[in-house]
Amino acid sequence: MFGLGIGELVVILIIVLLIFGANRLPEIGSGMGKAIRGFKESVTGKDAIDVTPKKEPGKDKPSGEGKP
Repeated sequence: MFGLGIGELVVILIIVLLIFGANRLPEIGSGMGKAIRGFKESVTGKDAIDVTPKKEPGKDKPSGEGKP
């Protein structure tokens, strides 16, 4: 990959563990996974932003009608 062997990866993992602690590693991994997934989705352009207003159920009348 980048010329990193098993020994170098173990040293990097130990340093990360010392800096962030064992409790935060799953949070960091989850955040990185979400960031990578979001980046892939933005590159492929699958999801477009929909800015049309959605009609709420039960609100058929405009707000000014029906008031005394």
